[in-house]
Amino acid sequence: MKKLFFAALVLVFILTACGSSGTAGGEGEGDKTVGIAMPTKSSERWVRDGENMVEQFEELGYETDLQYAEDVVENQVSQIENMITKGVDLLVIASIDGEALTDVLEQAERSNIPVIAYDRLIMNSNHVSYYATFDNFQVGVLQGKYLEEKLGLADGKEGPFYIELYGGSPDDNNAYFFWDGAMSILQPYIDEGKLIVPSGQTDFSQAATLRWSGSEAQERMDNILSAHYSDKNIDAVYSPYDGISIGVISSLKAVGYGTDDKPLPIITGQDAETASIKSIKAGEQTQTVFKDTRTLAEQAVSMADAVLKGEEPEVNDTETYDNGEKVVPSYLVEPVSVDAANYEEVLIESGYYTEEALK
Repeated sequence: MKKLFFAALVLVFILTACGSSGTAGGEGEGDKTVGIAMPTKSSERWVRDGENMVEQFEELGYETDLQYAEDVVENQVSQIENMITKGVDLLVIASIDGEALTDVLEQAERSNIPVIAYDRLIMNSNHVSYYATFDNFQVGVLQGKYLEEKLGLADGKEGPFYIELYGGSPDDNNAYFFWDGAMSILQPYIDEGKLIVPSGQTDFSQAATLRWSGSEAQERMDNILSAHYSDKNIDAVYSPYDGISIGVISSLKAVGYGTDDKPLPIITGQDAETASIKSIKAGEQTQTVFKDTRTLAEQAVSMADAVLKGEEPEVNDTETYDNGEKVVPSYLVEPVSVDAANYEEVLIESGYYTEEALK
């Protein structure tokens, strides 16, 4: 009897072990962990990115380790080192500074941990397996074309119109793609004199905004307005990101813009953050570029799943993203321009936001 009872216990143990190799609803990958390193929780979009990836990885049966570094490079390096030490099977990294991770990626390589760059390209490393991002040049093109259309430049209006230009963070490789995309539309009008930049700050290095800081953008606009707009009104602001746009609007409103006599200029943006959609509804910020983080997260998860299974991930760009050591195979997701005319269709009807969230 004792032998039969022992044999039955062994059988139950074996059957239980065979049935628990993945988390509920997964596909047998529960013994593998994905480390997810995100820049900061201060930007709404990164919170959504992290939550979306965790949900999708766990649906496939993977464990996840999600960390936010609050835009401190040293924190992110330490977090990634800890993930490597704990033995994650793959890293998904949205870098704070794309040039600061070379050493820690060498540690990942020694531990045979593949790396997927998420939305921000990691520079100067051979150990970046794939890159999931949006079509970043196209983001800038959409912003530039919106200004072109709303100023009537495409319809032959000669202006001149007064515009100021903002760039993104110089330590984020995407910032250069946004700028180049926008300037591919705006630069010819600047050269022709149809667009005038009274501050004279027309180079990326002059317009860059470290860490995409809204407060830094506001301070810069304060200085520009006091130095160059005492006798004229600004017609447009090229802003590559919603947080910058909100800072710019605060500066403009502080000196009287936003009234019937002195309307706010046309102001672009990016990421369709809640505050900016509310601002668009209120007639302040004019436009943003929507990048559906659900789709990007899905693509990154799909890439990671393929890598962890020894398969070849889907890519649609093998030429554009050179990180200084290699051209990183990439998948580019298409962005969408959003303003007061289409935000309901693009954002609410797609389920990205509820009407209540935008009140």
